[in-house]
Amino acid sequence: MSYSNLTIDVSERIATLTVSRPDKLNALDGQTMDELERAIGELETRTDVGGIIVTGAGRAFVAGADISELARQSPAEALERARKGQRIFSRFEESAKPVLAAVNGFALGGGCELAMACHMRIASEAARFGQPEVKLGLLPGYGGTQRLPRLVGTGRALALLLSGDMIDAQEAFRIGLVDRVVPGERLLAEARGLMGRILQNAPLALSQCIAAVLRGRDLPLREALEVEARAFGWLAGTEDAAEGTTAFLEKRAASFRGK
Repeated sequence: MSYSNLTIDVSERIATLTVSRPDKLNALDGQTMDELERAIGELETRTDVGGIIVTGAGRAFVAGADISELARQSPAEALERARKGQRIFSRFEESAKPVLAAVNGFALGGGCELAMACHMRIASEAARFGQPEVKLGLLPGYGGTQRLPRLVGTGRALALLLSGDMIDAQEAFRIGLVDRVVPGERLLAEARGLMGRILQNAPLALSQCIAAVLRGRDLPLREALEVEARAFGWLAGTEDAAEGTTAFLEKRAASFRGK
């Protein structure tokens, strides 16, 4: 597929998806959102892709939505915009392939929401995070009010949501919004290194780990444990599990096939 506001580079089973509107700080206008939806659909089905890194071109990851579009929207249009954005970002969150945000700069509004929809987040020392929608008389519409409390807790989430303040990478790490902070020049190398280590493992086990976490996080513990048990049982019948356990006993590297 061809894209105007995104680039996709695939190497060693890792797809690097870059939002590329640097003159607009990679703001998420309608076309870019449509392209993100097409891109995640493409990458989910490509057999040469095992994992996805999402990043931004220039000095921003994504600096929010396109304000010029928000200024013109009616209430009905705003409702549909929110539902569409939530649907698209949920595609990233629910992907069976690991998705890692490499946050290189400003991740504000919809950019912070996109990063939170990824399974993991590595930030450059120059990264900045925030949900400034209240300063526009709005609130986050692409999942920010729901994912942020799940990541950092209710009090910290409300402090960010209600103030609209921007925080730096170290503060984002301290509160649990990001998993690691690295020098900017090392960001993509660190992201690729982590994704490379992840992709050495069994693909079906990776996808089942993601699914078990997502399905179980809002269930009572007893029900969530049953989700885990069923996934464990299913994986035990796969060729990859037989290969993994045999390789361990034979003291050799496993060769997984995703079966």
